[in-house]
Amino acid sequence: MHVFAGIAVSDFDVAAEWYERLFGGPPTMIPTHGEAVWRLTDSASVFIVADDARAGSALVTIAVRDLDELGLAPHRMVDEPGAPLRAVFADPDGNTLSFFAEI
Repeated sequence: MHVFAGIAVSDFDVAAEWYERLFGGPPTMIPTHGEAVWRLTDSASVFIVADDARAGSALVTIAVRDLDELGLAPHRMVDEPGAPLRAVFADPDGNTLSFFAEI
């Protein structure tokens, strides 16, 4: 099984640049014009796709080894009792990506 988390964006070029900084490099593959995929693990990928009508509504949560590995400063940090520390990002369209350190 492989999970692909899709994120719709209104301006593909602007979003691709932002996600390259977030994930620390270029996409793993570009299957079609207006679509880019970052393979995060052997069984999980995040992709962006140009889709103006759906842009800004995604909510993705990703577990990472270290929050300091992320290529951008988070929009905000969330530290709630009993929950792992989360770094929350909003892409240029307002899609929300939350990262937390694996325990």
